[in-house]
Amino acid sequence: MATYPHLERISSPADVRALERRELTTLADELRAFLIESVSRTGGHLSSNLGTVELTIALHHVFNTPHDRIVWDVGHQTYGHKVLTGRREAMGGLRHWGGISGFPRRCESEYDTFGTAHSSTSISAALGMAVAARARKEDRHAIAVIGDGAMSAGMAFEALNNAGDMDDLNLLVILNDNEMSISPPVGALTKILARMLSGSTYNTARRVGEKVLGIAPPVAELARKVEEYAKGMISPGTLFEEFGFHYYGPIDGHDLDALIPTLQNLRKLKGPQFLHVITRKGQGYKLAEADPILYHGVSKFDHTAGIETGKGGGKLTYTQVFGDWLCDMAKADPRIVGITPAMREGSGLVRFAQEHPDRYFDVGIAEQHAVTFAAGLACEGFVPVVAIYSTFLQRAYDQLIHDVALQNLQVVFAIDRGGLVGADGATHHGAFDLSYLTCIPNMVVMAPSNEDECRQMLYTAVSHPGPSAVRYPRGGGTGVAPQARMQALPIGKGEVVREGRRVALLAFGSMVGVALDVGAQIDATVANMRFIKPLDEALVARLAADHDLLVTLEENALIGGAGSEVARVVNGLAARPRMLRLGLPDRFIDHGDQAQLLASVGLDRDGILARIQHSLDIDATTKS
Repeated sequence: MATYPHLERISSPADVRALERRELTTLADELRAFLIESVSRTGGHLSSNLGTVELTIALHHVFNTPHDRIVWDVGHQTYGHKVLTGRREAMGGLRHWGGISGFPRRCESEYDTFGTAHSSTSISAALGMAVAARARKEDRHAIAVIGDGAMSAGMAFEALNNAGDMDDLNLLVILNDNEMSISPPVGALTKILARMLSGSTYNTARRVGEKVLGIAPPVAELARKVEEYAKGMISPGTLFEEFGFHYYGPIDGHDLDALIPTLQNLRKLKGPQFLHVITRKGQGYKLAEADPILYHGVSKFDHTAGIETGKGGGKLTYTQVFGDWLCDMAKADPRIVGITPAMREGSGLVRFAQEHPDRYFDVGIAEQHAVTFAAGLACEGFVPVVAIYSTFLQRAYDQLIHDVALQNLQVVFAIDRGGLVGADGATHHGAFDLSYLTCIPNMVVMAPSNEDECRQMLYTAVSHPGPSAVRYPRGGGTGVAPQARMQALPIGKGEVVREGRRVALLAFGSMVGVALDVGAQIDATVANMRFIKPLDEALVARLAADHDLLVTLEENALIGGAGSEVARVVNGLAARPRMLRLGLPDRFIDHGDQAQLLASVGLDRDGILARIQHSLDIDATTKS
């Protein structure tokens, strides 16, 4: 194992601040090498973390953290931050059961000032912290580090609009531009420009000029426009200046000799400041530099050889089932379009984007826009399919209700990562979609039990004239091969897949497999309910009449979920058997292996059997 003599001396950011400038470059090299070795052992986000090594070091070297607050947008670039804030040894358990999170968490460290994992929240949170510091007359800075992708979301611009009107805040927004989506770096000139614009001479001159020209408003306005357009010739900052920020950059985010003096200058300034840095995902690791998408989120791998690609033989994933189905549908129906909010790879749209580029729309990290954009297309006779993670659809709930369901528009929601997703943890579990979808009028909500059923449900969705959702889990399926032929399922109809006695298991989606296993153990009836809305009420009534105990199984929050719908129906029946509703408890569930997480909430075979036996024992005691 490699040794890291400088890094091993760092137990807190105070140790980083104590280093000489020349030592920081060595520290950066060691930190980058440590991250490559560590993440290759645990899995996690790699490219993004390699791209922020120097920026992380510079921030902790210049600012007095944790007194000064750093808010990291999304947060999957904070591994270096975790290492420098006393969690180097804990990195061995990163994203594992009982280990530290892959994102910032307030309960994990005082240096994690705000919990993040969904994008575009950092400027709002940092602004709140800056306003709080002003109210308490505390001399502290709030720094938001946001990526160029996250800047595409409206929330970031809402925060900029609010912050730009407050001249007396110690607020710094750092745009971490790792795709050169605004402008490329321009070598030494950008260093000189950033130092000059952030230095005391320029800002003193600006303030003096404002005072002098203030007595002649027309002249002042002319001077402002001259400055604005002159700066616009050599920097992309006009937009941010219009929001009320003082813009600096772009500068090389991997050059500590540029970063540190610029941050030191900005630390002395009052008012909202905006620093634009250019970084490269995967910096310092040639394999990740060459393919930053492949190395964005990784499983364990040999970092000397790199990730092996092209290995087949595993079960088809639900994501792949969706991607193949969409390509097949697009060939058959020219009305089909695919929409994703910046999740082409994750949602299985790579092939569709290649085969149908004119019908593929990646709208960026803008979930609200994605849904209403789909609604507009539906108004004109297209059939938009919105490929989105369960946890990200939450961000567009008003649009789902107001712009799609209220108008009863034909929009299909292909909802990936329904249920527990594993190592990404509480921020990414699809724990609530059945609850928040079933209460919306006009919605049809389905959950497949296998790969072929997923394909047929997706076809059912595009055949339905109103809004519909197909919700499927992360990862591999059950091994049932999807059939080429597609046939719409009768809406609102489930099926009994095993006949038994006394106990009936009403399983939804991913829980059908374990329900069959449990049913075989106790000779129980098993129903694959298929539809959460509309629920098969006739099937529920039939099972209630023939069984002593109804057990609902769902990988969703119990409150407001599928089991609640079954209970509503049972409550209106003359025959009311005992009910046991099993699902996700009323708490946020941590990160870890998916199987571990299911066992931790009693949704594995042994947990379900124990709960059923306990319920039967109570019933027997009551009757005796």
